[in-house]
Order: sequence, then C-alpha cells, then structure tokens
Amino acid sequence: MDRLTLMETFTKVAELGSFSRAAERLGLSRSVVSKYVSALEDRLGARLVNRTTRRLSLTEVGESYLLRCQAILADLEEAEQAAGDLHGAARGTLRINAPMSFGFRHLAAAIPPFLAHHPGLGVDMTLDDRFVDLLDAGFDVAVRIGSLPDSSLIAVRLAPLHIVVCASPDYIKAQGAPERPEDLIGHNCLIYSLQRFGDLYPLVHAGSGEQVSVPVHGRFRANNGDALRAAAVAGGGVMISPTFLCGDDLRAGRLVRLLAEWTGPAQGINAVYPHNRHVSAKVRAFVDHLKGWCGKLPYWDEGVFPPP
Repeated sequence: MDRLTLMETFTKVAELGSFSRAAERLGLSRSVVSKYVSALEDRLGARLVNRTTRRLSLTEVGESYLLRCQAILADLEEAEQAAGDLHGAARGTLRINAPMSFGFRHLAAAIPPFLAHHPGLGVDMTLDDRFVDLLDAGFDVAVRIGSLPDSSLIAVRLAPLHIVVCASPDYIKAQGAPERPEDLIGHNCLIYSLQRFGDLYPLVHAGSGEQVSVPVHGRFRANNGDALRAAAVAGGGVMISPTFLCGDDLRAGRLVRLLAEWTGPAQGINAVYPHNRHVSAKVRAFVDHLKGWCGKLPYWDEGVFPPP
C-alpha cells in the first residue's frame, strides 16, 4: 500500500477521532480504514492508536507522528495547488457552505456563471443556518452573514449587510406603526431563534449613531428567515430582516419599512476560508467571482438603500 495513502488515512482518523467518520469522509469502508492504520503501524513497528469500544486516542508515538504527517501532507497539498495555479486552471470540486435563505435566494444563481468560466470545476454546496466548523466538515469556503467570531479563518467582505424593521400593510392597518424603537415592545414581533442576541432587536440611528437594543415579544419564532418573511407578508407581525431577504417585498409593497431612520448594526456578508500559506485556485476564483457578482450596491438593495 502506498505510504501517502496510509498517512492520509491515519491523519484523518486522528483529526476526526473516529474510524467511522474518517471512513465516511474518505469514501471508504470502516474495515478498510482500520486495515490501513494497522498496515501503517506494522510498517513503523509501533502502535499509533489506542482502540477501545468507547473512544479512540493516540499513543505518544501516534501524537508525534501525526504532527509530522500533517506537515508533510500540507506541503504536498501546497505543491499541488501551486502547480495547478501555474497551469492557470481551477479544477476539482469546490465544497461550499452557506446560510439557507441566502443560498436559496441568491448564491445558487451565482453558481452557473461561475462554473461556465471554470469548466474543470464542480460545486458541492451545503445550506445550513447553524454554525459549521469548516475544517471539521471539510468545506473549502463558506458564506457567513453578520458579525464574525474570532477565528483563524480568512474573511473577505463581499457586500454590506443592511437590516431593516418591516411589517405588512395589513398588520400596520390593524396594529398601527411604531414611531420609536421602544414602541416595538407593544407589538407582536417575529423572532429568529438562531440569532446571537436573543429576543432583542438591536438598532442604530442613521443620523446620531445612537444604539438601542429593544426587548421584543412575539407568538412566532423560527430558525429560518424565509419562514419569518412569509409570516410577515401574511400579516403575522413585525420583522427585523436583512434586505437580501425582504428587498423584493419592500419594492413590491408586500412589506413596508418601519422606523426608517433606524437600521440594524453595520455588518457584512463575507466569504471565509481556512488559513493556508497558499490559497487554492478554486477558492480564489470563487471569492473573486462573488465580489464582482455582489458589486458595490448588491441588486437586492436597489430601491431600498442608496448607492454608497
């Protein structure tokens, strides 16, 4: 068995902490993965992995050998990427992670023109509103909405994120329109259950820069923005929403912007990818494509926000 295959298999087992997860990631059976690790141990004349029914751990030799394997495999990948860049073509499969609503509404439409310019590439996109660890899940790049937590990932700003408060004409007719942020306390507010700031609407005054966080209450919460948008259009309550989600409804009059001088905190739509000494051609090509596709004023902000 080729030495690099054995090293790659052992490294994946050690990084994921599981023969089964490593087998799934590598597209092999669990028995083959176990066989490869055993073959590597036989070759080295030392045990690398402690196997028990409950957990997997590395021996002292295994921990030391893992560091060497990771360095060797990283150098090999960098060499292959550099050679691919010199050849000038992005190729292979690009694994992308993105939030559901943004992926459905916008990102999916940006993929076909990208692939048309890169015939050697394929895209595997996973949509998920929950935070996903890129390294653990094996993604090449992700689109992240809002503020970014501190991490070792490289972030590239694609577009500004504009957030507004809105409701349907029917809701406003029945319940009235809030005139000040604190008036939201008396309204039925739709709540995104995955937001980091809990049951609060954080707002910033466009003129003075004053910041407030209004505690809100409502009878409907969901873990997906499109579900909340549909409820808002149906007259179900007040919503705080990014314009990439509600822009079409604001332009069409299905939703009306409230508290026009107030917006959500300044944030962004970003592409993030793992730090590496050499960014792969496929990741660089995709990020460049998204930057051009979004432009200075994204199309979803037209008629909702003035050009910068």
